[in-house]
Amino acid sequence: MSSLRDIKQRIKNVKSTEQIIKAMDLVASTKLQRVRAQLEGARPIYYELKRITEEVGSLQSAQSHVFFRDQEVKNTLYIIITSDRGLSGSYNANITAKALEHMNQGKNEMLFIIGAKGYEFFKKKNKNIIRTVVDVADAQVYYGAERVAHWVIDHYLSGKVQEVFLAYTRFKTVLNHEPLVERLLPLEKNTVSLPSGYGRKYEPDIHAFIDQLVPLYLHMNLFRAFSESHTSEQAARMVNMDAAGKNATEIIEDLTHLYNRRRQAMITQELSEIVGSTNILNIR
Repeated sequence: MSSLRDIKQRIKNVKSTEQIIKAMDLVASTKLQRVRAQLEGARPIYYELKRITEEVGSLQSAQSHVFFRDQEVKNTLYIIITSDRGLSGSYNANITAKALEHMNQGKNEMLFIIGAKGYEFFKKKNKNIIRTVVDVADAQVYYGAERVAHWVIDHYLSGKVQEVFLAYTRFKTVLNHEPLVERLLPLEKNTVSLPSGYGRKYEPDIHAFIDQLVPLYLHMNLFRAFSESHTSEQAARMVNMDAAGKNATEIIEDLTHLYNRRRQAMITQELSEIVGSTNILNIR
């Protein structure tokens, strides 16, 4: 049975942990506001580029371009976005499980991992990890996404990979995040219906326009996906820390009640012993 000193020390330890949890909750909440604003700024640009890309992909003259043309798949590249740190609930587990499920199709996978947690997971699965990026500073995300986009295009055009998938977590609400695996390359064809009489001209030609459009589209797609994932991560961490804080408060209350009951029992026992000793003395 724990002594009063042990219970008091445990209450002190849990209170100290509670303070750390509250600090982490506050940090996650602050970061969530910042990355959510970044996401809201990236989405409109991405969706407009996506619309233009789909419009171009619906043209018969564009479907022979290498970025739209289907190929015999020998190697598949997966870009998987996870976090560098834990304490974010099921955030990392959901996206790694989704990516792993998508991979189990008998293909030769090549993995580009963003985030230490994803690297640890897929290393244990003995997957072919060809590149890893960890500890990405927020200020470097935009230009980092641009470098990754050019790296992906180089691998695709050189024939090292024939298709590219992106695994990330889409942010919906603070309590709702959706793990997704989407194909980056080759791009989708015949995705929209063009109006009759569509006569937009591309200079100098449609293929040269695609050569300039696709790198920008992939850049913003990767930047937006990282923003989606980072926002989902901070939301999951904030919710997780809030739940942990409530649990710590409940533990402190339970320990305080236990301490008071033990202390009251000891006082009652001491009083009983005093009264008993007094009765014995009176009898004598």
